[in-house]
Amino acid sequence: MKWFKKLYDFANSWTGTLVIVLGIIFFVAQAFVIPSGSMIGTMLIGDNLFVKKFAYGIPTPRLPWLEWKVLPDFNNNGHLIEGDRPKRGDIVIFRYPLQETIHYVKRCVAKEGDEVIYTEEGLYLRPSEGDAYIHERYKGAKTRHFFGKLFVYDPYLSEHPGVHYEKKPMNAFAQMLHYASANQLFMSAHRSAEGEIFFYHKVEKDHFFMIGDNRDNSNDSRFWGSVPYKNVVGKPWFIYFSWDEDYKIRWNRIGKSIETLEDELRDAKIKEAL
Repeated sequence: MKWFKKLYDFANSWTGTLVIVLGIIFFVAQAFVIPSGSMIGTMLIGDNLFVKKFAYGIPTPRLPWLEWKVLPDFNNNGHLIEGDRPKRGDIVIFRYPLQETIHYVKRCVAKEGDEVIYTEEGLYLRPSEGDAYIHERYKGAKTRHFFGKLFVYDPYLSEHPGVHYEKKPMNAFAQMLHYASANQLFMSAHRSAEGEIFFYHKVEKDHFFMIGDNRDNSNDSRFWGSVPYKNVVGKPWFIYFSWDEDYKIRWNRIGKSIETLEDELRDAKIKEAL
């Protein structure tokens, strides 16, 4: 049992404590605070949560706060150990592609090979699997044709109760028109034969199209582009603390996973409809 005592002594030393804490942050979980309202409906400003760092592989370790890389990117994909890719509908924590020291949280609405259309009405998706998949997976959903291809209207509205369109005080489509007029929008602008303006993008290999659940108040892939796998950090695990703008603790959110909160929101909406 000498090895156990040595291990115990090491764990109780300052060095051991630092190694254990950094090991947890590097490979298991890291604290994250929701700073903006782009995910309102599902996640609230002031939610403090742990990020599951191993959900999509093990990201290349960086020192917290300083964001210095501890190890080189041996695999050239931002991960020490490659893992699963984000799925459609997943909420993902990732590094902002234009400034990698900043973390964002959004929902993955499209992955490699998927096609995305954004109209004044909202999001349209064409999964890479094609028409048969749309008919099977999204039975009864609203669909439209663009470029002679079938697209389904925002399927996440029915799957995730926090997804919504406010249209005020800001309108995402109007913002996109403004950015497009200044050649600063990532998605390409198109005009239908009927004169309707819409925006289009086909997701690149090993990239993911991320949009906030608060569709009209989110700075996301529509504006600055798809997120490469190398920028993916993890997914929300559970909320360990939450308070509102008046610093009142939201006890009803603490200790709950995002999936649990979505279930509660779904149940509340059903009760309201009765």
